[in-house]
Amino acid sequence: MTLQDGTTAESESFAAALAGVDWSRPWFQPFAPRGAALAAAVQGGADLRGLLDAESVALGLHNARDLPLRFVPQLALPEGRAYEAHIDATGEVPTRDNLHDFFNALVWLHFPQAKRVLNQIQATVIAREGVRTARGGVRDAATLFDENAVLFLSEDDEHAQALRGFAWQRLFVGRRHAWGTTCRVVPFGHALLEKLVRPYKAVTAHAWTLPLVAQGELDKAVALSLQESAAAGRLRGGHCFAPLPVMGIPGWCGDNASPDFYADTAVFRPGRMRDLHRQPD
Repeated sequence: MTLQDGTTAESESFAAALAGVDWSRPWFQPFAPRGAALAAAVQGGADLRGLLDAESVALGLHNARDLPLRFVPQLALPEGRAYEAHIDATGEVPTRDNLHDFFNALVWLHFPQAKRVLNQIQATVIAREGVRTARGGVRDAATLFDENAVLFLSEDDEHAQALRGFAWQRLFVGRRHAWGTTCRVVPFGHALLEKLVRPYKAVTAHAWTLPLVAQGELDKAVALSLQESAAAGRLRGGHCFAPLPVMGIPGWCGDNASPDFYADTAVFRPGRMRDLHRQPD
């Protein structure tokens, strides 16, 4: 449902939605300090976009054209202009009072380099090809990343190989002891974060594999990975990701302490032959 800006009923609905976010959940932990503070301020009557602008100024955020990043009402997006092209041309991020756009802004604040690269990739394709009914491979991959990605970080390739091979028992049971140390997952997609406000077993993310890096280096590592993948032609469609049912992640769901949790093949599917044999470029 598309929300228009400025009505009391919508503000109350948004405040109620924010009140339903449990910031103690493990998937919200990377965003919890800033996210909880912003949510509390909005629930107290503050304007979301004003709060976000203050954060952006404090962090010195810019778009790929080095224009200051600002969060504006959705109505500021001119009719007929693509959302991504508008951010690239002006530095303005159209933002509605809803959870989807709240989480999008929160990811901008935590991963500004990666979000900047994604926006530049999308805007470049739009400038070259225009806005089409079908986004095409590059924009499709960038959109999937933006909306539904998790960053799958591992010290060696063993976990990533198990993920790509749909070897759920090996990934989540046999290698369970390594989660949180030599392997971890950080959410990135804002639509994924919105879904996880009310989690269910079948929530599945698009996993982007990366070497394990320190938290302070993660944004830079993601941005560089996206740039290199786009330049090499590897950022195309959904095939550059691995599906990851996130409720299988150790510590994310109490029920997954039992190995039987992963026997549900409707969620933890065995994979098709073309998936099992496909390796990343």
